[in-house]
Amino acid sequence: MSEAMTAHLFAISFDARQPLRLAGFWSGLLGREMVDDPHDGVLLLPATDTDFRIRFAPDERPKVVQNRMHFDLTSSSLEDQRRSVARALELGGRHIDIGQDPADDHVVLADPEGNEFDVIGPGNGFLAGCGPIGALACDGSRKVGYFWSAALGWPLVWDQGEETAIQSPEGGTKISWGGPPYMPNGGRDRVRFDIAPAAGVDRRTEIDRLVSLGATVVDADPSAAGGRVLMADPDDGEFWLLTPR
Repeated sequence: MSEAMTAHLFAISFDARQPLRLAGFWSGLLGREMVDDPHDGVLLLPATDTDFRIRFAPDERPKVVQNRMHFDLTSSSLEDQRRSVARALELGGRHIDIGQDPADDHVVLADPEGNEFDVIGPGNGFLAGCGPIGALACDGSRKVGYFWSAALGWPLVWDQGEETAIQSPEGGTKISWGGPPYMPNGGRDRVRFDIAPAAGVDRRTEIDRLVSLGATVVDADPSAAGGRVLMADPDDGEFWLLTPR
């Protein structure tokens, strides 16, 4: 499949009971501009050419299990890490215990709606040069890492045992999958990929391509302007295929 046929990562999308409040937290923490989302909700715009959008979509259902995706935020120094943690707490975040070792060099926090994230200490070689969001760390198999590499046209930058990671050819945030054991998703994923077909590729062609790579069609949303399709990757992780407006 040519690179021109690969899909575009429109956003990392969070279900949110209060999208504007949650967007405000992440805007304040990351220093990103908030705008209305043409697909519904609130968007944080990229700060650099290698960033992705972050989307907050309205959904009243409560969070019941640990998310299968979370951000790993980077730090340039111990003082920078302390500042990031303090800023997150000031904005409405909180410390949480997910079984981490107290000796770990990262701090585990949750945003105001309980979405987990890590503030990583300085000197992490894997995240070096990846930007403020060093990684989107995902629970998932090696197979799903290969799927998303092909779906987005992002090369594998890590492939050891059951662990994989991909990164845009332009650099920026890595997306990684940690292999087994796997966590339950509570019946749905609150954090997911929103992707769009490449320029000039119609949605039906893109659906067929993704299915050929191992995806399945879960449902369509005919009420959305232009339509969107809910799909699942080989690990049953849900994602939206959007039609850009």
